[in-house]
Amino acid sequence: MKNIILILFLFASVVVSANDNQALIDEANKKYNEASYQEAADLYTKVLMNGFESSKLYYNLGNSYFKLKDMASAILYYEKAKKLSPGNEDVLFNLKIANNNIVDKIEIVPELFYIRWWNSLTHFFTVDQWGVVSLISFFLALAFALTFLLVGIVWIKKSSFWLGILFMVLAISSYSLANERFSLFKKDHEAIVFTPTVTVKSSPSDKSIDLFVIHSGTKVQITDNVGDWFEIKIANGSVGWILKNEIKKI
Repeated sequence: MKNIILILFLFASVVVSANDNQALIDEANKKYNEASYQEAADLYTKVLMNGFESSKLYYNLGNSYFKLKDMASAILYYEKAKKLSPGNEDVLFNLKIANNNIVDKIEIVPELFYIRWWNSLTHFFTVDQWGVVSLISFFLALAFALTFLLVGIVWIKKSSFWLGILFMVLAISSYSLANERFSLFKKDHEAIVFTPTVTVKSSPSDKSIDLFVIHSGTKVQITDNVGDWFEIKIANGSVGWILKNEIKKI
């Protein structure tokens, strides 16, 4: 009886929390439509602090900061929205516009064709979608394997054999893609610069050589960590060290 009461209590708490978050989102949407962008941003942020996140929420928060001309924050939340929904055209479009409004225009180093192909394939579906493809392919492979074992007609056995292999390969490949997608989702190895101007150093020390300068809104990849310093890599391949408090992780 106690367990049932506890479950009902937890369920009621979840429902109340969801209703509270939806009320905050509705109020934030209203403030955004009224051009009260800072109030909208504060309300969206409050929903995040309640433990709720979604691509749409990050997208709306990015839009609010874009209207406030805070491009670093806008890019940060567009990138977070993209992380949850990589194929969302609205997110990608607004992210491109925001990137056009920052100081740094860094030329991206072209990836090798097979890396570019694999990355595109990885982001084609979400983790859950790749998981579904893997499960369906696995069960189809089992079905064709049983058909191969149980049916005596030669052409059906041959077809079942090759189709079973095909779907097993697809199951393994889609599982690998799901795993890769999940790993990318869990990693926090990318960040956005929030300091107006950052001098990137040759080593994790204020006294080290100045290498190059980047500005607020620039996306970096974190490659190492020493004390209060991050080693970062930018899109053109340049590498150096900056202080942790100069960036915010995506």
